[in-house]
Amino acid sequence: MKRIELFNDHFQNFKVYGIPHAQLIIADPPYNLGKNAYASNPAWYKDGDNKNGESELANKEFFDTDKDFRPAEFMHFCSQMLVKEPKNGVSENDAEVEKIGSKVKSKAPCMVLFCAFEQLHYYIELGERYGFKHYIPLVFRKNFSAQVLKANMKIVGNCEYGLVLYKDKLPKFNNDGRMIFNCMDWVTDNSVPKLHPTQKPIPLLRRLIEIFTDKNDVVIDPTAGSASSLYAAAMCGRRAYGFEIKKNFFNDANKYMLSQIQQTLF
Repeated sequence: MKRIELFNDHFQNFKVYGIPHAQLIIADPPYNLGKNAYASNPAWYKDGDNKNGESELANKEFFDTDKDFRPAEFMHFCSQMLVKEPKNGVSENDAEVEKIGSKVKSKAPCMVLFCAFEQLHYYIELGERYGFKHYIPLVFRKNFSAQVLKANMKIVGNCEYGLVLYKDKLPKFNNDGRMIFNCMDWVTDNSVPKLHPTQKPIPLLRRLIEIFTDKNDVVIDPTAGSASSLYAAAMCGRRAYGFEIKKNFFNDANKYMLSQIQQTLF
């Protein structure tokens, strides 16, 4: 069985490929920003300067498939494709959590979801509808901001956001005896080519994968994009499967990302 595989298909067609259930689903689904995708970004203007007028990216979507993304279908897929929770796991409300937490190794699954700040409560509520009763908000702190327009007139954002979603049991957790905070640094990554406008740094993806999985566990990304998540998972010794419907991203991922990891592994 391949350790890493990317399918040029919609995640709803997963049954065709017979992939195993996942310990972790990690995904950066479309934000559905529509024609405001480049708002507050200097790319909206020619050479990044509003004095030069609007660029060809003004009033444009990141991807023509954004408007077709269905969050409920996505969440249903995620709820179905995680491994079953063990009956003897530790629940969120267990009074003995703190007493026995260091002695009990959880095997429960979870998902990590990147999303816009405005989407946090929406995905929390949507997740609950599909069995994800608990969540941990994530904040990824950058040392730069893309919101440079009117930066001399207002506070600009330098963070991205996400959620850890899980069902009844606390998920598998590898903290190496140290506390892990929900605010993490967004590490600049030049180790791989940037193939996708919203590509996440490999070091950050590796860290998240290592926290919630063990070696040989399965990781699935339903909206894989550049396949950076699959690359990171394979580098950690996990098995990884992803779906990407855009042919150009699929081809680039296979050419630059997955081919490199296959050479490393074999």
